[in-house]
Amino acid sequence: MNVAPEPLPGGSALARDYIDRYESVGHLYGGDFRNEESRRKRAEWLDGNEDQRASRAEVASVLRLYNERHNSSPEVMASLALLEQPGTLVITGGQQSGLFTGPLFVVYKAMTTILAAREAAARLGRPVVPLFWIAGEDHDWDEVNHTYVLNRTGEIAKIKLDKPEGPRASVSGITVEEQSWQQVTELLEGMLQESEFKPQIMEFIRTSSDAACSMSDAFAKLMGSLFGKFGLILLDSADPSLRRLERPFFKALIERNDELEAAYKDTAANIIAAGYDLQADVTPGNANLFYIHEGARLLLHKSEGRFSDRKGEVSFSREELLLILDEHPERFSNNVLTRPLMQDYILPVLATVLGQGEMAYWAIPRDAFHVVGGQMPLILPRMSFTVIEGTLHKHMDKYGLSFADVRSGLEGKRKEWLAAQDELELGRRFEEAKEAFSAMYEPLIEQLGNIQAGLLKLGNNNKEKILDQIAFLQGKAMDAMEKQNEAALRQWERIELSLMPAGKLQERVYNIMYYLNRYGLSWLDELMTIPADYSGTHRIIYM
Repeated sequence: MNVAPEPLPGGSALARDYIDRYESVGHLYGGDFRNEESRRKRAEWLDGNEDQRASRAEVASVLRLYNERHNSSPEVMASLALLEQPGTLVITGGQQSGLFTGPLFVVYKAMTTILAAREAAARLGRPVVPLFWIAGEDHDWDEVNHTYVLNRTGEIAKIKLDKPEGPRASVSGITVEEQSWQQVTELLEGMLQESEFKPQIMEFIRTSSDAACSMSDAFAKLMGSLFGKFGLILLDSADPSLRRLERPFFKALIERNDELEAAYKDTAANIIAAGYDLQADVTPGNANLFYIHEGARLLLHKSEGRFSDRKGEVSFSREELLLILDEHPERFSNNVLTRPLMQDYILPVLATVLGQGEMAYWAIPRDAFHVVGGQMPLILPRMSFTVIEGTLHKHMDKYGLSFADVRSGLEGKRKEWLAAQDELELGRRFEEAKEAFSAMYEPLIEQLGNIQAGLLKLGNNNKEKILDQIAFLQGKAMDAMEKQNEAALRQWERIELSLMPAGKLQERVYNIMYYLNRYGLSWLDELMTIPADYSGTHRIIYM
């Protein structure tokens, strides 16, 4: 396995400036992640504000119960024992739960979180544990209910888990029946190639879905099986036991909602004034809180002193909402702008691992942290990779292709290559034939026009039909050439499908199970030996 940097153009302008020109956007963030002084100051601030967060012992107790169910390795229990001790810090990463762990970048985010915690512990000389925040309270089922693999014939294949009937509930609140798990597992098994590792991988998959009541449960079991041995703690943001610990902070979010809204709006205005696009909506009257009503997750808005959803299914005064919170904290849920604040209340977060889109929208709550007595943690760019398998690398060398060529699309280069295989120079000769025919026929048509005007039009129509027939034969000849080079063209197609499926980065489409099936579970151990890189630079893994 060789690893080489492959910088990618584009991405969020704000995230790129955070990575490359921090001094220009530092007023929108909590500190420069590369700066040792920033890490030290953040650690000192966390030490000095220990009593402003939820009880370590209670948080560790809730997380211990959750991880004992889904992620019970000794290394995780050791991380939880450390978390319980004053002075231990946390590096977090997180994502919505996804089918069979979702796309590869989720795995890369967990890797980054673990490696960053190791490095921070070594540099600060104190315990730092990794934690993965499963956004189980999110309700976008269509975003997480599917995944993609390269199937046995080398095509992109989608596996989808249908949503059971019911309200628009959080992903963790949607019950998935055993039969549904069996169906998607059988689909995956049919798509994966036969390999020496396949029986182990399929057993691994089936174990994760056994007794899994929801997508989040199965996701946690799989992530625990992959990363538990590295001490990665898992947290489901929809865990009812966690909600009880979050109650004091939800109270602050309700009581100081107008101040928070003003802070979000001010920071959003500063972001726009600096020339950047907003990566999350900041709308007037948005309470940035969800309320769970009869299983449905409803976004609350403020109007005339009341908190209501858009359809008017629920409506509360501030006092009524606080009374409900006291009795039923499980009915409340964060949105994308309050979740960073809640994470900082629950955990002593030294830094959080984010993708570029997330890094851009995390700027919005920067001032909101101060409203609730918090401080924005440092942000680490997650690591980013494309895996190029050995055979594909040989084919790329054979055709003189770089990753940049694949990324920009291979249609032009494929046509150039195919034209170079035309030893009979059919393309040139057909064009010469068309030109020669036209050169002979057009003077004759003009002369016919002198005999009778109608013959001119008839002659031109006749000429076009003959040229069409020549072009038809040319197309058939080119089809025959493509058929003659069919095996090579399939190699070109496989390169594109593997590295840039549907024009997207591999890590945003394919699932890790394809690679574990080819290389075994030890492949993840190899990935974990890759040197950490928090520069946001994309890297190529040559197998």
